[in-house]
Amino acid sequence: MLSDGGIGIALALAAVAFAVAWRRAMFRLEQAAGGIERLNREHAATLAQLSRRLASSDAIIDQLPDPLLVLGTDRAMSRANEAARLAFGTEMQAVLRQPPLREAIDRAFDQRRPQEAELSLPVPVAREVQATIIVLDPTTAHGNGAIAVLSDRTRERAVERMRADFVANASHELRTPLASLIGFIDTLLGPAADDPPAQRRFLGIMAEQAARMRRLIDDLLSLSRIELTEHQPPAERIEIGPLVAQVAETFEPRFLQRRATLALEIAGTLPPVLADRDQLTQVLQNLIENALKYGREGGAVRLSAMPAGSGGRWPSRPGIVLAVADDGAGIPRAHIPRLTERFYRVDKGRSRGAGGTGLGLAIVKHIVNRHRGQLLIESDEGMGATFSVWLPIGAERAAL
Repeated sequence: MLSDGGIGIALALAAVAFAVAWRRAMFRLEQAAGGIERLNREHAATLAQLSRRLASSDAIIDQLPDPLLVLGTDRAMSRANEAARLAFGTEMQAVLRQPPLREAIDRAFDQRRPQEAELSLPVPVAREVQATIIVLDPTTAHGNGAIAVLSDRTRERAVERMRADFVANASHELRTPLASLIGFIDTLLGPAADDPPAQRRFLGIMAEQAARMRRLIDDLLSLSRIELTEHQPPAERIEIGPLVAQVAETFEPRFLQRRATLALEIAGTLPPVLADRDQLTQVLQNLIENALKYGREGGAVRLSAMPAGSGGRWPSRPGIVLAVADDGAGIPRAHIPRLTERFYRVDKGRSRGAGGTGLGLAIVKHIVNRHRGQLLIESDEGMGATFSVWLPIGAERAAL
C-alpha cells in the first residue's frame, strides 16, 4: 500500500500524463481541422478555377466571329454565341430543324467525327451557310456534346454568281451596240470617208450607242455590288423626309424639260429607318426616272412618303411607304410579275429609245430586299402605274 506521499506523487504523475495526452489530442485535432480547412480551401479554389474556365470559355465563344451553337447529347441547343444570336435571332430553332443540318449532327454523334452540311436559308433574305459539326471531348468544359459552326458563305457564292452573270449579261447585251459601232466605223472609213453630213449623223448615232454601253455597264456593276451585300441589312439611321425632298429637287430640270409636274407629299412626322442612304437615293431616282420615261409628256408624277397603314397589303409592324405614281399608259397585268427581272421590258423598242437598260427595277428589288422591305407594283392599262416601297421603322425591325 502506498503512503499518502506516494499517492500524491502518483496523482501528480497521472495529471502530468493526462495533460500531455490532452495536448497531443488537441494538437492532432487542430492538425485534422487544419487539414479539413485546407481541403476546403483547395476545393473552393478548384471550383473557382472551374467557374473561371467555364466563364472564360463562354467569353471566348461569344467573341468568335462565326455563329456557333453548343449542342447537348440530346442534340438540342444548349447555348448560342453572340454572332449566332445576331445572325439568326428568333429563327435559331428553324435553322436547327433544317434536314441537312440534322442529318450532319446525327452523323457526327454516331461516327464521333466532324461533319459538314450546306444550308440554304430563305428568310428573312436568301443566305447560304456552311455548317461544321464537331463532337466535343468529354473532358471539355461543355461536356459530352457538340458544337455547330455556321459560316455564312453568301458573299462568296454571290461573288461567284456575280462573275458568271456579269460576263453572260454583258456579252449578250453589249453585242448589239458593239456591232452597231463597228458597222458605223467601217462606214466612216469607207463609203462615208468624204461625206461630212453622213459623218456627223453617224457620229451622233455612235455617241448614243457608246452612252448606252456605258449605262449598261454602270447598271450591271451597281446591281452586282448590291447583290454582294444583300444578306447584310444596313444599320445607318436615316431621316426619310429630307432625303425624299432632296432627291425630288435634283429632278426639277428633267421635269421642266418634259413639261411635267411633280407633286410631293411628305408626312410631317416620320420616324427614322435603318437604311443605306446611297441605295435609298438610287431607289427613288430609278422610280422617278421610270415615271418620267413612261408617263405622259406634260403629265404629272406624284411622290409621297407616308406612314404605312397597319395590316392589309403591308406587314403588321410599323413601317414607312415611299410611292411614285405616274399617269402614263400603264402596264398590262400579265407583265407586272416579271418587271423586276433583269433586262425584262414590256416594250423593248420604247425602253431602249428612252435610254433604259432593263436593270432599273431589278436594282430597286435587290435594294428593297436588303432593307428587309417590300416592293408593290400596281397598274391598269391607260391609268398609269404606282410603285410603292415599304420599309420597316428602325426601332421596330424584327430580329434577323
